[in-house]
Formats: sequence, C-alpha cells, structure tokens
Amino acid sequence: MGTMRALLSGYYGKGNGGDEALLATLLQMLPSHVTPVVLSGNPKETRDRYNVETHNRMAMLPVLQALRSCDAFIWGGGSLIQDVTSTISPLYYGGLMTLAQTMNLKTIAWAQGIGPLVRPQTRWLAKRNFAGCTKISVRDRASAALLSDWQIPHIIAPDPVWALQGKSVPGLADLPAPRVAVTLRSHPQLTAKRLAKLTKALVDFQTATQAFILLLPFQKSEDLGIAQAIQPHLADVSQILCLEDPQLLKGVYRGVEMAIGMRLHSLIMAAAEGCRCFALSYDPKVNRLMEDLAIPGWDLDNLPDDANIISKTWLEHYANGEPLLSAQIQSLIDRALTHRDLLSEALN
Repeated sequence: MGTMRALLSGYYGKGNGGDEALLATLLQMLPSHVTPVVLSGNPKETRDRYNVETHNRMAMLPVLQALRSCDAFIWGGGSLIQDVTSTISPLYYGGLMTLAQTMNLKTIAWAQGIGPLVRPQTRWLAKRNFAGCTKISVRDRASAALLSDWQIPHIIAPDPVWALQGKSVPGLADLPAPRVAVTLRSHPQLTAKRLAKLTKALVDFQTATQAFILLLPFQKSEDLGIAQAIQPHLADVSQILCLEDPQLLKGVYRGVEMAIGMRLHSLIMAAAEGCRCFALSYDPKVNRLMEDLAIPGWDLDNLPDDANIISKTWLEHYANGEPLLSAQIQSLIDRALTHRDLLSEALN
C-alpha cells in the first residue's frame, strides 16, 4: 500500500484542551501509511508537539496548496458544524469540505458533534457537505438523528477522546491528597453572580472535605481568568495547573477523586480515568453526556440560588457518588475505537 497524505482540519492550535485531545487521538488512530498534514492556528506549536507537517489554517494560499498535495481531507472531531457560537465557523469548515469534494479528495467527517444549526444557509451547506462525504462518524445520538433525517449513512460511537492514552503528570503525587479537579470556562451563562456562588460553595466544600483543589484551565484564554479569580479564596489549598499536552491533561484525573466541570472533555477525561464527575452544563453536548452516563449536575441557568445547597450536593456526591465501573469504561473505549476502524476503511 502506497503512502497517502491526509489534510486534518479542526479547531487546532487554539490552546483548547478538548480540541487538542481530539487531534492527538486522531493522529493516534490514523493508519500507518497515512501522512498527516495539519491546519493549525499555531502551526509551529502543533508541529513541535506532534512532529507533523502544519500550515496556518487562515492562510488561504498555503491551505489550497496543502489540499492539492493531499489525497484525503478530514474534519477532525468535535462541534465544528454549529452556528450558535460562531456564524463564520461552519462556513469556514464547510468551505474547505466543499473545496476538497470538488477536488475529488476522499472526505471524512470524523467524530462529529453536529449542531445546533439554527440558520437555514448553514443547515443547507452542512447537509450538502455531509452528503458528499466518503465516510462519517458522529459522537452522539442527536447528530446521528439529524443525519438519519437527511438519509445520510453514518456510524455512531462515543467521543474518540475516551480512547486517548493518558500520561502520568510529573509532580502530581507530591501535591496534597485527596484531590478534586475543577474546570470552569468563561461563558455568558456563567455570570459574575453565579461564579461568586460557585466559589463560595467550593470554599465550603473544601473546608468540609479538606481536599486539595486543582484548578484546571482547558483553554487559557477562556478559563485561566476564572481560575485566577477563584484561587485567592482557596489560597493554601489549591493550585492552578496549566497543561498543554492533552495526554497529560487526561492523566491528571488518575490522581483525582472527583471532577467538577463545565467543559465536555474535562468530564470525558475524568470519567475515562475512573473519577466521579459533576457537570455544570452550558451546552446541549454536555447535557447529552450527562444523560448517556447518568452524570449528576445542573444547567447553569438552573443553578441553585443558595451556595449551601450547591456545596451540600457536591459533598453528597463526593461521599456517596460512584465513578463509572471499569467494565463500562472499557466498553466506551472499545466503542470509541470504531472511529479508528472508520479511518482504516476510508483510507485504504
């Protein structure tokens, strides 16, 4: 079998732990005869971390040249095709897919979380793009239902990050135990008032459990400011841990008793490492995960008004909540590897 070149397109090189984890997993799952070429917001960083050829995702000429030099084009995982947080985003990814399909490349929509799609034009473009794909895998039932409505063949499997190999974090064992990891991101639903309530609840929770709080920003630009706002309230009993490598980010949860998270991949990584989870949802994709895995939590819009109720609920889950069973985790990992099988079939 000759070598093939595949152009990988996603929200890479933007410092987002979840998207970097999807890229790391995709690179881990690519067949050995495929040479990856990655479009990145930070080509140098991506090249140095993964030792791959990279191009600036916004430099149109290099992107076109990269497309011409490749045999396949892959939408690499996650909520790329939605028009709620950005109207430009689905047009950018959709435009690249249209180009790749026009140029007769093998096109793969890999591990997609599709939607919400509220605008008719993005919906039309998405439908056209997906209909033209060689192979499609999705990571949740809502995305699968949408493609079924459109009568477009696809497979469904858990998020590929379930199968990402974590790495142990040097020095983590030296921090006080037990440990609880917290990941909050800036979002309109996380108002100053709600953040103040969550911070007070966290202080009470820490006092009651004597746990060491790890504040884990998944995307510095969105999460670090919030971690820095919380940390002074937990001066000697917490630490902000900024990890850029997704395998380390996943490995952190091996040394953690419980995770409180807004971000989808903070919850997936924690659950995959056998950690109890509590979700604070700002997005339908987080609600889907909560339903699928019976993870307790609140929509931020329905956060209790009383910090006392919040901390008591966390305490109850800390004391009596159950992590996923190892057989359950193994089953999710095995099923997540379906995304790897799809790549092998499409890129043979």
